[in-house]
Amino acid sequence: MNAHQARRVEAVLRRLGVPGVIAPEDPARPEGPFRVYDSADPAARRDITPDALASLAARFPDEERPPGPTRGFVVPPPAA
Repeated sequence: MNAHQARRVEAVLRRLGVPGVIAPEDPARPEGPFRVYDSADPAARRDITPDALASLAARFPDEERPPGPTRGFVVPPPAA
């Protein structure tokens, strides 16, 4: 994920009422894995990825979810 994609995921979370800041696990390695945090400050943030995923899952009952992976975030590319 890159910074642009992270902002898009944040926007989707906000629209769904899920709090969080998307940021790399290691601020020195922005090309690495990203997580959802309660704050943008790397020194004070707490990882809330499991809570964010659970909140998203609760919004979509099983019968409404498409078959496939249930971990992580999938954000489609913008329409052309």
